[in-house]
This record gives sequence, C-alpha cells and structure tokens, in this order.
Amino acid sequence: MEGNKNLRGLRPYLDMYGDFITKNAGAVSQIESALRSLTYIVPARFKDVELASESIHSGIQLLSLYHDGLLARAVAQVPAFAAQKPSPHNRYTKYWAARSPGYKRIAMLITVIQYTELLWEMAAKRRGRRMKWRVVITLEIAKAICRLLLLRLTNSRPLLTPPLPEREVDPASLDEAAAASDGESDASSLAYEDPDSDVAGAEAGSSSWRMPRTGLELPGLPASGQISQFLLSKVLTAEDVKPPAQLLHRIRGTGYIAEVLYILRPVIYALAMRRFAHDKKSWTPWLLGFSIEYAARQMNKRDLETTVPGGLRGLTQLEKDELTRRAWAMGWWGVRGAFYENLTGPVLRNITTRLNDKPLLGMLGGIIGDYQYLWDNYYFSSATL
Repeated sequence: MEGNKNLRGLRPYLDMYGDFITKNAGAVSQIESALRSLTYIVPARFKDVELASESIHSGIQLLSLYHDGLLARAVAQVPAFAAQKPSPHNRYTKYWAARSPGYKRIAMLITVIQYTELLWEMAAKRRGRRMKWRVVITLEIAKAICRLLLLRLTNSRPLLTPPLPEREVDPASLDEAAAASDGESDASSLAYEDPDSDVAGAEAGSSSWRMPRTGLELPGLPASGQISQFLLSKVLTAEDVKPPAQLLHRIRGTGYIAEVLYILRPVIYALAMRRFAHDKKSWTPWLLGFSIEYAARQMNKRDLETTVPGGLRGLTQLEKDELTRRAWAMGWWGVRGAFYENLTGPVLRNITTRLNDKPLLGMLGGIIGDYQYLWDNYYFSSATL
C-alpha cells in the first residue's frame, strides 16, 4: 500500500518531466550525447573511481532508454513523423511489443541488464573473485532465460539485438516539426475562413496547400535536388507490405537448435571462464565459446539455405542485417580470454608503450590503455549478447 502511495505521489513529477522532455527534445539529446562521449573516451582513466564512472554511464543509458519511450509517444502525435516508414527492425519489435505485454517486459529486462551488467560486475569484484563470477553467471543465466522466453513468445523466430525499437527520429527535429505543424494548422484555419482568397491558401505553408473550397490539402513538391530521394521514399517494396511478423522466418529443427546454442553460449563460456579463472592464458574457455558460436552460425545459415525459398538470397533485409551484426560481433573474440592474453593484449601493450612518448598520439595510446584495463579485469567489457 505504501509503495502504491509513493508511486502515485511521483506520478505528477514524472508527467512534468515527460512534458519537459518532449518540449525540449533537442537540448536533451545534446546533453545525452555529450555525457555519453565523455564516458566512452575515458572509460577507466581514474581507476580508483571506476565504479562511479560506470554508474554514470549506466545511468545515462537507462535515462536514454526512458527518453526513447517518451519521444516515441511524442513522435506518434506529429503527423509529419507518423507518416514516415519505420525501419524493418522497428516495425518488427513494435509489433511484438504491442501484441505481447510479456515480450515488452522481458525485452525491457534484458536491456536493463545489458546496460548495468558491467556495473554489477565491478561492484561484485570488490567482494572477491568468487562473488564476481557468481554475479556474472547469474546475469548470463537470467539473460538466457529471458531470450528463451522471447523465442517462445515470437513463435520460434530468431532474436534481434536490441529487442526493443530504436530511436529513429532526431529529437532536435521534433520541436521544429511540431512548431511547423502548428503554424500550418493556424494558417490553414485562416485560409478556410476566407474561401475566396487563393493567396491565403498558397501562404499556408510550403509543405502543403489547402484548397479553399473543399478544405483538402495537396502535398508540396520537393526541392529540385531532392526529387530522386522524394520518389524513392514513396516506393513500396515487398517487405513494406508484409505483416511485421513475417519479416523473420520461423525456425525449426536445426535452425531452432542453432538459435538455442547461440543463446546459451554466453552461459557456457562464463562457466568455463570461472573454471579456468586461475589460468587466464588457457585456450579451453576461448575455444569452447568460439566454437559454439561459430557452429551455431553455420547451422543457422545451412538451415536458412534449405528452408527459405531462394536460400540466403531469399532472406528479408531484417534477417540479412541480423546475420551481418552477428558476424561483426564475432570480432570481439579478439579481445576475450586466451586470444587476448596471448595475442591481442601483448600487441596492444606494445603499441600503447610506443605511443605514450608521442605528443598527439599519446592521447590515442591513453585511450587504448584505458580499454585494455577493462578487458584485463572485467568479463562484461567485451560482452556482445
């Protein structure tokens, strides 16, 4: 009961904050970008306050996630943005978030864990190595369970990263579009009050023209240099008319096993890393984790070639984008486990040592050294799932 009263008491303040965000979207976006850039440039420069630094970074990520929800509702109320075609990723994730409340809650939980997992690991490490690996494995198991639930809720369709819609509209343009929409509506109302005035209708705005007699609006023409872009934006492809659920093919048999292996890979790798924590240069955890992810990728591609009409060429753009993202994510194995301890790490340390004495390149060496500190000490600093 007391918790409900506290939430009700906070509701007016949350509403006020939401109104502030929607009315000052451009300024908020600049603040987010500036703070996020600082945390990326100096991730661990002050090693004695790394926990505070990561707390700021996690807080910015969570605040940005909250802003995404507020801005999404604001964008839906602006006709100029509501008429734009969303990306295939956003179409798919919005569909499942609207259709299944469970999908939205689980996807939100996964996102929150990903934004805060490094912070949890830093805090646990202060209580010892055992506590660190307990927290790491617990978080990996929690994410794996959530992803298996999403796999079931989406009727055995591959998972997307991120599982929630992304911010597609620049927040700075939201205020301009809203102001332009209000100006056009005011000018249109003046033109409608004087139906005999053609000039008023023409001055209603360059983006549209309201016909005096019928009150209907004609869209404006683009600038001469934007005609091709304007026409391409109006073209509908086969994927644009597909239902959102069909943007990803359902997987069965080998494809389903491959997806489950892909989901469980972080749990298996974390367990192996804890088992060989005393020997960081051991290749067993790295080979086990890499082989599982590579095998899952090959099994998935082989299944798509046999089950999808046209093979890999018949994939939707969303499926191609996800396969490409997973392929690039495998590059992070270069800064994990034995590969980093035996190969990448010594090379980077040598580069950092040589750059430290250079006037301008020393700054680059310092940034590389800061990231090396994270890769040397924290598991989640190179996590991709």
